[in-house]
Amino acid sequence: MVAEKIEPVGGNMQTTTLSFFNMHEHGQLLVNLLRARRDSFIVKNSWDLPQAEGLEYDQYDTPASRWIAVHDGDEVLAGIRLTATTAKCGMYSYMIRDAQKGILDTIPSDLLNFEAPVDPDVWESSRVFVTNAVPAKDRTRVQAFLMQGMIDAAIELGAKRVIGLVPAVWSRWIGRLGLKAEPAGPVMDLSGWKTQVALMHLDSYRKSETTKGKAKSKIVGGTEEKCHEIDRPSVSHRLESGKPRQHEVRFAS
Repeated sequence: MVAEKIEPVGGNMQTTTLSFFNMHEHGQLLVNLLRARRDSFIVKNSWDLPQAEGLEYDQYDTPASRWIAVHDGDEVLAGIRLTATTAKCGMYSYMIRDAQKGILDTIPSDLLNFEAPVDPDVWESSRVFVTNAVPAKDRTRVQAFLMQGMIDAAIELGAKRVIGLVPAVWSRWIGRLGLKAEPAGPVMDLSGWKTQVALMHLDSYRKSETTKGKAKSKIVGGTEEKCHEIDRPSVSHRLESGKPRQHEVRFAS
């Protein structure tokens, strides 16, 4: 079924970081995100991925991950998953490392120029999508919200770097966020998508945010909520403080 077009993206758009610890505070938002993932990756792009009850999921959707949702109310517009590179679940760790080890037959094992890190300072981004319901004129804005939410969540989780398999044109949009990044592997053709592993450095972003961020913090119900000025995406974080630090990355268009 083709999702109904949203015209336009509403002024109530926000970004929420979800975890196993806080998903109960956000109703069906995580379920809606997994449903939107199915619509984007399986229904629209015909990818052969696990699904059940109308939801897309895989072995990396565990308590070691976080999910960033861009949404207008309960309507999920975009999403991304962050997974700790220290994660381990049976034979699996995280997507890029498992591909390098030859565990995933859909991604080449030579995707990285170096050994995949296992480091609490490094998180992996995966399962990046923007739903087909977002009109073309709003997609850039929604993508900016999504990437800003990823950066903010990763920094709050204690990450210094984020590694992800991204569109080969990643340098065009990474720089707009004031984020330094570098290629970490060759450009590959995966099911018709030109992709490449990129390594994003958050330390440089932290320094620039001190002077450019315009972010304010307040305590809401015992959790910190970051409120940004109009020129930056507003972010509603619900990360558990004090927890141990523990996507193929593509925009589904």
